[in-house]
Amino acid sequence: MTAVFAVMGILVFLLVVYLVIAFYPAFGSAPSKSKRQRLSSSKQHDTRKFVNMIPTSMDMPPGDMLKVLVQMVKGNPKGRPSSPLVPEQVSIAALERGASSRPMVTWFGHSAAMLQLDGKTLLLDPMFGRAPSPFPAIGGKRYSKKLPLELERLPVIDAVIISHDHYDHLDYGSILKLKDKAKRFFVPLGVGPHLERWGIEPSRIEEHDWWEETEYEGLRLACTPARHFSGRSVTDRNATLWCSWVIHGREAKVFFSGDSGYGPHFKEIGAQYGPFDLTLMECGQYNERWAAIHMMPEETVQAHLDVRGKVMVPIHWGAFSLSLHDWTDPVERAVAAAIRLNAIITTPKIGETVTIGGNAYPTAAWWRQPVQG
Repeated sequence: MTAVFAVMGILVFLLVVYLVIAFYPAFGSAPSKSKRQRLSSSKQHDTRKFVNMIPTSMDMPPGDMLKVLVQMVKGNPKGRPSSPLVPEQVSIAALERGASSRPMVTWFGHSAAMLQLDGKTLLLDPMFGRAPSPFPAIGGKRYSKKLPLELERLPVIDAVIISHDHYDHLDYGSILKLKDKAKRFFVPLGVGPHLERWGIEPSRIEEHDWWEETEYEGLRLACTPARHFSGRSVTDRNATLWCSWVIHGREAKVFFSGDSGYGPHFKEIGAQYGPFDLTLMECGQYNERWAAIHMMPEETVQAHLDVRGKVMVPIHWGAFSLSLHDWTDPVERAVAAAIRLNAIITTPKIGETVTIGGNAYPTAAWWRQPVQG
């Protein structure tokens, strides 16, 4: 009888898991049969899933995996700021003025940023949620108690650009707040169904494969390669594509790396689309064990040079702890590498607006003395 109850308990648990994955909206939605046919025609698709340009293994020996799990549970005492960060508060009036002036970028922490170019306002990977998790009450919380900008106060957004569907880049709650403000959504292949489930009309969503180009409101966009992976649940690993983006306006050309391990694709992008006035380059949440999918900061600077970038903003740090390193290591190592490689790096505070092509870029080491909140 005990065995019967045990089996019934397991079956009930599996049923609950299935129902949550199937019906909880934050997990997104799988592509329809007709869309899967389009996905399978991509050169990046091997008929079962999307793949990288070069072999990219994320497998770890069981011993290493156990060590990582123990370290994650134990935590790093320096993995978060000793006190909550207080970001710069973004002025909506200043943003509206900036939309018609010089090209500018405002970093919101992690990979979220606002690009104002040619009078257009674009949001890049706008993750404004409390935690990068399908259940925001669970998971590593944001370093700051307050956001630099409340999405509800934003004026109309010309476009939202997404690099891939991981929770720290595509946030359900943030998209719900943006769905009636953003005119268009640009995403890699397969990500559209997530947005459609969340109430965005297909006519406002453009899905693109690597090396595809499109024009929008005078801006030229190119979906370019990255070396990473995708998925929002236990059943959809690499079911959607991941990418970087080239954003080319009259006033400036910008490269947004998304998430990526180092690889030859950076030089290919630089050869086809460079030079760039500014790059936003991933430099955090790395580890030697998963270096194939997240660059070390030294590789980040080299990738910036590979794409022929002039000025680099280090991103994918400063908001959440998703790895084992100290929270300041990414920017410290990136700055040191930039000095060695004679690259120009700018380190704006979270919420600070930077003029692209300006005479001076912020370089203060603000993270060494975080303001208490």
